[in-house]
Amino acid sequence: MKSAVTSSLFSHSKNLLKPNPLSRLESVFLPKPSLRSIVKLFPSSSTSGLRSISSMASSFKPEQARVPSALPLPAPPLTKFNIGLCQLSVTADKTRNISHAKKAIEEAASKGAKLVLLPEIWNSPYSNDSFPVYAEEIDAGGGEASPSTAMLSEVSKRLGITIIGGSIPERVGDRLYNTCCVFGSDGELKAKHRKIHLFDIDIPGKITFMESKTLTAGETPTIVDTDVGRIGIGICYDIRFQELAMIYAARGAHLLCYPGAFNMTTGPLHWELLQRARATDNQLYVATCSPARDSGAGYTAWGHSTLIGPFGEVLATTEHEEAIIIAEIDYSILEQRRTSLPLSKQRRGDLYQLVDVQRLNSK
Repeated sequence: MKSAVTSSLFSHSKNLLKPNPLSRLESVFLPKPSLRSIVKLFPSSSTSGLRSISSMASSFKPEQARVPSALPLPAPPLTKFNIGLCQLSVTADKTRNISHAKKAIEEAASKGAKLVLLPEIWNSPYSNDSFPVYAEEIDAGGGEASPSTAMLSEVSKRLGITIIGGSIPERVGDRLYNTCCVFGSDGELKAKHRKIHLFDIDIPGKITFMESKTLTAGETPTIVDTDVGRIGIGICYDIRFQELAMIYAARGAHLLCYPGAFNMTTGPLHWELLQRARATDNQLYVATCSPARDSGAGYTAWGHSTLIGPFGEVLATTEHEEAIIIAEIDYSILEQRRTSLPLSKQRRGDLYQLVDVQRLNSK
């Protein structure tokens, strides 16, 4: 895996690339024994022993562990590409925030990124007071109604890249949502994910925040086919719910993207842990992007935008300052990892099932 961190746009950023632990991980997987060596394990029963093992595995009904049955991993449009994670500072000046994000996207693309991920709530301060003020009518199609998405559409088309547009407050009638827009290399809006799990927490003496005071929860999981593969989208608190990631994996996702703004209480404890868990459990890539930390803001983000590989390895990350991370994604690794750990063939459909309600109801 190749990864790099650039910071020419943000001269004060200090970035950290963690060592790739693949060499240690690979050492625990021994070559598969040949048929002859397996038979030697059952000298008295020979191949009948193999048949009994196969029969036992079949009785576990792994294909029934996902309802409907999991889709096969689709062939991606390309095997390798660079992703850019833009960890941005956010101010109370919306015009400045949009211009700043535009420059970061352009820099990431100039460094070779074919996919760019922005942070959660990058055009507005993160507060219940700010959400209604900075909210945009995305369905109006850009322009004055949604200058943030107008910029994303223009830049994605001009640069020929895919953009996972972090998230912005969205207004629909009298409702507000925390919404991520995905723009294709043609500048068209390919998908829109409204945060499903709202951030309502109360840790005494540490942090209390209730998104539900102003925001409405989304109702639809979002997975989208792009020029850089099939991507499942979640926003921040969504990453805590493994069922959503499992549904995306069962729908054939190559990559999960989570713009997020974990805080100074849960960030140090859970941010990297959850990313690695989602990647490891589902054997796919996970990318996250946080706002840069502003200790003077009403809500202080943890930072540490990261790319995780399908073995749960940290491929690239940064600290809390502004930064642009450029890292390589190699989808050929997915099948290798799934062959080494054939989890999809070992699930116990006779004991448990994950039901994808949306897919089931669409049949």
